[in-house]
Parts: sequence; structure tokens; C-alpha cells
Amino acid sequence: MIQAKGYAVQSAESKFEPFNFERRELGANDVLIEIQFCGICHSDIHQARNEWHNSIYPMVPGHEIVGRITQVGAEVSKFKESDIAGVGCFVDSCRVCENCKNDFEQFCQKHCAQTYNSTEMDEKTPTFGGYSNQIVVDEKYALKVSDTENLAGVAPLLCAGITTYSPLKKFNVGKGQKVGVVGLGGLGHMGVKLAASMGAEVTVFSTSPSKEQDARNLGAHNFVVTKEPENMKPLAGQYDFILDTVSANHDLNMYLNLLKLNGAMVIVGVPEKPAGIHAFALIGNNRTLAGSGIGGIAETQEMLDYCAANNITSDVEVIPIQQLEEAYERTVKADVRYRFVIDMQSLA
Repeated sequence: MIQAKGYAVQSAESKFEPFNFERRELGANDVLIEIQFCGICHSDIHQARNEWHNSIYPMVPGHEIVGRITQVGAEVSKFKESDIAGVGCFVDSCRVCENCKNDFEQFCQKHCAQTYNSTEMDEKTPTFGGYSNQIVVDEKYALKVSDTENLAGVAPLLCAGITTYSPLKKFNVGKGQKVGVVGLGGLGHMGVKLAASMGAEVTVFSTSPSKEQDARNLGAHNFVVTKEPENMKPLAGQYDFILDTVSANHDLNMYLNLLKLNGAMVIVGVPEKPAGIHAFALIGNNRTLAGSGIGGIAETQEMLDYCAANNITSDVEVIPIQQLEEAYERTVKADVRYRFVIDMQSLA
């Protein structure tokens, strides 16, 4: 076994502490990645604190992983030693079900092995994530990352990037369209960058007037403060597509009414309480309300390649791993522009 070290929580109430554990020995198709950066996703907080009531302890969170390959298995062909690679939200799947065969491994019909707070394909061995010094993964579930100086900014693309890229591509967002992005946090700021790069006219809807300049710097053309209802009325029926990134409880009907004929709104945030939808908000203008998860390996690679070609990375604040607790508290308060990333060299 390969000795690894990271930071873990032992219960929903405990704080992060150093944690020693083991990774499996390299198989013929495995790569060993020395983790350089790992982003902090809000879902890490939900799961570390058992807010989704499915937590497995001890837990080493982290699914926005970028690092350098230090060892490859005998049959690995996709990577070589010293390559930069990424690992996203899952590390394995059954590979034979209909969804896996169609590049939707994240929706594997048997078992998708999440990067942490999950189990390997045996459904027994716990998985540990990227708040650690190294990880072993099958080459099929690792992503190629361009060797850029801003690897810290690349790390959140493995979750926040693909979570926003996937619905934008599915609904063919592009030139001539009016796109709304609800919320300007870790997901929202990526939604703005990507939608703007695709040629759309982007409007940010936010409860925080102080974020207007940030929104425009990220590529937004318009900014609407949603705390003032009169700001919304003139916008009814104006938008082709709306990406809702907010994880706090809020009124979806207000945004559905902004969609034009055959417009679509996609939810990628996860509020605590179920939302109430009025049927007429959908029936009017034949509107569509959809959800979207992450992406499969092929689409995630497509997103990474697109971002590299268009010089898109996340706006990040890099921290040492010893500041995890502070970073969690600040993330909950939305006190970060716009994603914390752990410099894993601080683990040494």
C-alpha cells in the first residue's frame, strides 16, 4: 500500500486534523498523482458537517484536484511521468452500463465511486479526497491539464467549471442570446466567464450590490439587484437561458418569469428546502426548468481544453491547509472571491 497523509474530520462536529491513511498500490492502468492544489467546494462543507445526512467518517474531502504524475502503471498510455493531471468528482464507475457507455459515468447505473465520502467499486473500501498529498486513480478517470503557471486557478474547473459548462453546452448558449446567471459565487463566477466567452449577453442577478464591478470584470454586461422587485418587472420574457447557481432558499418563479418563448432555466445550486413552482411559471411561454450535475470524463476534458484555449481559470484565494476551518467559515459567509484553493505543499 502507498502511505498518504492529509487532513480529515472524524465527525460532523469535529475540526480538521492531520490524518494518515493508505492508497492502493498502482495497478496496471493506474497513475499516482502528487497533489499540488485542491479547491474547496461548498459541497465539501455540506458533507464534512453531514448536512446532507450521508457522511462517512473519517472523511478527507476534496474533488477539485490538480497535480503532477509521479508514477504510472505498466499499461498506462494516456499519461507519462511528470504530466499534469486533474481529478474531479468521481474516480470510477462500472464502465458497462448504458450511461457509462454514453459518457455519462457520473450517472452510472451500478455505482459511481465519488472521489471522497464514497466507496470504491467494491462498495466497501472508503474513498478519500484531495485534501491530501497524493492520490491513485485509473488513467481513464484522470484528466489532462495543460501545464500552465496558474494551476491553482485550474483546480476549481474540475467541479465549478464543469458544473456550469455542461448546461451551457447542452442548451446551446451562444451569440445573440440573453443569458442570466443567478448568484455570483464559486459557481456563478464561472458561469459568467463561460457564457460571456461563448458570445452571450450576460446579466448577473445578485442580492449583493457590492458585486456589480466584479460581475462586469468577469464579463457580465448587465447587473440586477434582486432585493429590489421593481428591477425585475421590465425584464419579464427577455431571456433565452438562466443558470441558477444559488444554494440558499429563493423564489424560482421570479426567474422563470424572465424567460422568453421556449426559454430554459437550469438549476445547479442545491438549496436546503424544496422549491415551490407555480405551474403557470412553466406553462407561460413553454418554459423549461431543468437540473444539471457535473459532466462525464469526455465532457470534463472538453471543458478543460476549452478553458485552456480561451484562457479561462477560476478566481481563487490560495491558502495553506492549516487554514481550512477559517476558509470553511468564510465560504459559508460568501467571503471569498470566488474559490478557496489549498496549496498542498503546505501539508509537508
